[in-house]
Amino acid sequence: MKVLVTGGTGFLGSHIVDQALAAGDQVRVLARPTADLGYLRSLPEVEIAHGDLGDPESLAAACKGVDVVHHSAGRVAETGHRDQFWEANVEGTRRLMDAARKAGTGRFVFVSSPSVATEYDRDRFGVDESEPYVRNPKSYYVETKAIAEREVLAANGPDFTTCALRPRMIWGPRSGGWMTLLLNKIRSGRLPDLSGGKPVLVSITYCEHAARACVQASRSDAVAGKPYFLADGEDVDLWGFARDLATAFDLTPPTRTIPKPVLDGVIAVFDTIWKIPGLQSRVAPPLSSWTVAALTVSNTYDTGAARRDFGYAPTVSLRDGLDRYVAWVESIGGLSALPA
Repeated sequence: MKVLVTGGTGFLGSHIVDQALAAGDQVRVLARPTADLGYLRSLPEVEIAHGDLGDPESLAAACKGVDVVHHSAGRVAETGHRDQFWEANVEGTRRLMDAARKAGTGRFVFVSSPSVATEYDRDRFGVDESEPYVRNPKSYYVETKAIAEREVLAANGPDFTTCALRPRMIWGPRSGGWMTLLLNKIRSGRLPDLSGGKPVLVSITYCEHAARACVQASRSDAVAGKPYFLADGEDVDLWGFARDLATAFDLTPPTRTIPKPVLDGVIAVFDTIWKIPGLQSRVAPPLSSWTVAALTVSNTYDTGAARRDFGYAPTVSLRDGLDRYVAWVESIGGLSALPA
């Protein structure tokens, strides 16, 4: 098939490109003229379509002759105004779907997030797609991704098959995001152990698993109008994973603890300060009730629907994935080469 990948110059998008090529697809990547094409330049069979989600004409050209759109681009920053998230995640998705339908594209795979249906009010295990959308989104990212996902699924029809994939905490080679943030905080010694002495079980998703799921979903009729949680085959203890990651790079694992009353007080202060108009859009708080909940509340996901409808089957173990990640970091020059 001829496929268009948005976000192909980024982490997950580049892996979608890999998996689409491995499946025999012809791949076109939507990329801004100023984007870093470093990795894609090593793949001469990939076609580059210059443009962005804010330019309808470039989207029309990018979608021409395309059978499938894999939409993984979006704004995932910790800071920014609501209108920036709305423009990138909602309006951008609308424009891309409009261009795809006008071009006769038959399938649209939207990369969403489990956060659109995750409440961190208590430990939850084996959450499936019957879980409702969040009632009070704690960030502009969650709010706009939930709106975009709903619109993508509502757009499903006889000639335009749509679905949404929700990979949790994507990790692996070429990653930035939470993996880099975690490593940088461990290196700096600024990451306390917030586990409270109990396992914090979470689902994470190796990059290859998430990318292959996109390609598999693009070939299934059963996915029409549905969302799917994605995760690795084994749940992990988040703080145990942090310790393993530290050990792999000869770093000191997080050991410093914060008494719960002190932690609660600090969070309350930050939550109050970050309600000051304009501050949230410029600077991310060191801690917030939402981020602390994500680090202290167990959340795991049931991937049975993905297995049933498009054969989702994780193949890379946690140990092998970690080894591959370490090898990649070493190949780019070590920890100092990671983004700040």
